[in-house]
Amino acid sequence: MGQDQMNETTQQQESKLVLKHWNVNVDEQNIAWLTFDKQNSSQNTLSASTLEEFAEIIKQLKKSHPKGAVILSGKASGFIAGADVAEFGELKSQGEALEMVQKANRIINQWEQLPFPTVAAVDGVALGGGFELSLASDYIVLTDNDKTRVGLPEVLLGIHPGFGGTVRAIERAGPASGLDIILSGRGLRPKQAIKMGLVDRVVPPRHLKRTAIMLIEQQPNRKALPIWTKAVNNTLGRSALAKTVRSKVAAKANPEHYPAPYAVIDLWQQYGDDRNRMLDEEAKSISRLITSEASHNLVRVFFLQEELKALGKSDAAKGFKPDRVHVVGAGVMGGDIAAWCALRGLNVTIQDNNPEALARVVKRANELFKRKLRDPRKVQLALDRFMPDVKGIGVKHADVIIEAIFENLEAKQGLFKTIEAQAKPDAVLASNTSSIPLEQIATALERPERLVGLHFFNPVAKMQLVEIVKGEQSDQTDVDRALAFTKQISKLPVPVKSSPGFLVNRVLMPYLMEAVELYKEGVPGKIIDKKATDFGMPMGPVELADVVGLDICKHVADNLSQALGGEVPDILLQKVEQKNLGKKTGQGFYKWDKKGKPEKPDVEKDYTPPTDMTDRMVLRYINEAVACLREGVIDDQGWLDGAMIFGTGFAPFRGGPMNYVRKRGAAEIKTRLNALANEYGERFKPDAYWDKLVETKELLM
Repeated sequence: MGQDQMNETTQQQESKLVLKHWNVNVDEQNIAWLTFDKQNSSQNTLSASTLEEFAEIIKQLKKSHPKGAVILSGKASGFIAGADVAEFGELKSQGEALEMVQKANRIINQWEQLPFPTVAAVDGVALGGGFELSLASDYIVLTDNDKTRVGLPEVLLGIHPGFGGTVRAIERAGPASGLDIILSGRGLRPKQAIKMGLVDRVVPPRHLKRTAIMLIEQQPNRKALPIWTKAVNNTLGRSALAKTVRSKVAAKANPEHYPAPYAVIDLWQQYGDDRNRMLDEEAKSISRLITSEASHNLVRVFFLQEELKALGKSDAAKGFKPDRVHVVGAGVMGGDIAAWCALRGLNVTIQDNNPEALARVVKRANELFKRKLRDPRKVQLALDRFMPDVKGIGVKHADVIIEAIFENLEAKQGLFKTIEAQAKPDAVLASNTSSIPLEQIATALERPERLVGLHFFNPVAKMQLVEIVKGEQSDQTDVDRALAFTKQISKLPVPVKSSPGFLVNRVLMPYLMEAVELYKEGVPGKIIDKKATDFGMPMGPVELADVVGLDICKHVADNLSQALGGEVPDILLQKVEQKNLGKKTGQGFYKWDKKGKPEKPDVEKDYTPPTDMTDRMVLRYINEAVACLREGVIDDQGWLDGAMIFGTGFAPFRGGPMNYVRKRGAAEIKTRLNALANEYGERFKPDAYWDKLVETKELLM
């Protein structure tokens, strides 16, 4: 068959298929180019319909037998973001899940078994199922684009790779690296991926297609794994490595809360020398996990994250893409906010009248850039965007101005009065205050409606959440611009009302104070912390208070108690008075060693802790969250759940505090709070909003 006939036949077959998501073109060299461009979607995901089309294309390719086939993306957003997570929620049983996974596996296996070379040509993200499809190709080529990432993040959804990824990642990278990729869920840069042996080439975007053609024509052998990896893949070797890996995972994830990582280790340990069996068992394992409550909750968290990201896309903020940011205050918080903005590509000036403080900030910024960017050229470019500014020259050029000085009302008012006189009329004026109402600060402005809050959390480089605070006077357009700015710097914005403690600190503080009460009653800190981590918190509250700083805890607790009532535990006041402020002074509730680790004394074996500890801490947290809903501090239960997960680490596998209420039952929690109030006092009194939750069942479904 001639080439013209081949193209004509392929086109006839395509027309019968009525392709919606794929475009197939066979070039003059008899190479088939499969462009994935999912209909009515901004990004490519593997759904039932896209995979069905892909299966039909594979059938036609078997018949036409081109020289090779290449998968490309038709989306500017990247290659393939993964499986269509929305379809997970439609699965009603483990059997239905298994059927779905096995069907997808058959299709991907058929792609792997095509009798000619196949290439995944990746520009942008190839994650989850998207990377699993890539791994089933004979060759993978990545661009060296800054946005190109590959990885298998399924563990973050409470599952593991289910389209052959557990097998193929380990085959390509070896057991140690392959397991690490799967268990960490992290995205890999191109250089990391090729170093691990996961991909075959990394090239500039302009060479992507040319390299794919070269691989098809030359069919080079894949780089062989070190010989020692074969020794690991026997029964004894797998058992030894699995034991080591389990121990590392156990330090970060409780198997009762997050079973997926342990399921991956078990799969490889039991079936790592039998490829077909491991593929079959992988499908069965993910089918069990994907229908579990933990996975449903983690998928919910994924969608909450996407919903918060979308808050930065309002019509009012369209066209607002700031280029210049000015930060006032070269403390740790101000410096880290400024450095993060420069890291994300903005031009930043940071103002402080203390040159030594500015020098420290530049040093910290340089460390951040080196850690995040790694490439010396990119580090230098980031430093070039980061300018110390003693005189505040950057104010008049900035699109966003963020105040991050010490918590003093008069000082903030004076600063904003000066800033307003110099700033551009349309610049966003924002305060990073964590405790002073915006309404009080705004009295210094000629146009108080310009002031909004941008409340970042420490450490800025790790904490995703930023509270976007709207005062009584704040103009909604400026709030929308603050939301858009937060999204631009890759943070998660959550809109909250200006009120004492805003949302996150207000909800967190009663939880911390109850832990301090327990400590005061003689419960060892180690026991208190373990109860919290057993519930699913990432760090115990006693340790967290030491890390935050007991002086800061006292400051926030003082402000909240003055505004909302309640008392600050006297043991906290004593610690602060004695200058035992926690980690930063080496002594707080714990003694801290030189490596920054707390020394938690062993507890006597016959010690019996109170049985109500978990409820005392967690229900004070949740009661305050409910109060914030009643007061309109936040308008949406889902946003509240997202904020508390990404702002405080509230057990993600539980789906957020309000999701926890829905699972446990509002009536039961209200009854329990009343019982605790009878025993311990007014601080446990159920908020009035519980009546509405119980009577109307006004909870997320």
